[in-house]
Amino acid sequence: MQTLTLNNGVEMPALGLGVFQTPPDETVAAVRSALDLGYRHIDTAAAYGNEREVGRALRESGVPRDEIFVETKIWISDYGYGETLHGFDKSAAKLGVDRIDLLILHQALPSDFDRTLDAYRALEKLLADGRVRAIGVSNFMAGHLTTLLDATSVVPAVNQLEIHPYFQQRAVLDLDDRHGILNQAWSPIGGITFYPGYGEDRRSVLQDPAVTRIAEAHGKSPAQVLLRWGIQQGRSVIPKSTRRERIAENIDVFDFELTAGELTALDALETGRRGGPEPENVTLTRYGRTIPEA
Repeated sequence: MQTLTLNNGVEMPALGLGVFQTPPDETVAAVRSALDLGYRHIDTAAAYGNEREVGRALRESGVPRDEIFVETKIWISDYGYGETLHGFDKSAAKLGVDRIDLLILHQALPSDFDRTLDAYRALEKLLADGRVRAIGVSNFMAGHLTTLLDATSVVPAVNQLEIHPYFQQRAVLDLDDRHGILNQAWSPIGGITFYPGYGEDRRSVLQDPAVTRIAEAHGKSPAQVLLRWGIQQGRSVIPKSTRRERIAENIDVFDFELTAGELTALDALETGRRGGPEPENVTLTRYGRTIPEA
């Protein structure tokens, strides 16, 4: 497994298992399969409702805790300084861990950014106290990130974004790069997950002729080509699946390399069309939900 070094020196596996939209009753088996197959990075979130099951899988796997990189996210309903500290307590208890490897804010919450800033200051406190190893953000656009950097002390280690050849967010990626923030791709296989009300007419990048041609040339699947595209550009990728054969396929991407021409061809597929919600539209009124206690 290739690793990436975060801006505070912490090493993180380049590829991990995501569990967004994985039902709790399927989560334990999916995470156990991933760990059996060599994954050592699991990405979950308070809002996914499956942290408890991720924690159970970690314990049942037999893999030493210090060999697994655990990442989770604070949901917008738990933003605010004290609220976010408590959000950490809830997540850590559900996961059954004393320390979380990477804790990030799930959305920018532009409609109440002061609350977002207080939440991030709570992450800084958790980092200083050694309760988390690294902190970061998710779905932060350039303006959100610039405001955060001006108002806080610790540069985020990670910005988790929707990134795949059809939606590359290059302006945000470039800003992250300038500040030493690692780009982490959710939906790295683009088109697997369709959000209610977003992108129903969007063609899956897995079916794009340019992708399938490259896959055939390497004897790999389109999904493996898309993951390799992200890894070769220095990103963390966190594909999700509940099927053991797909979980195995997704980690089998370290034995081939895309050519410069193939990378360019994939870069040229940009459509500018987002698959998920616009970050500016994420408000407590529309997306707020109570995160249960542990």
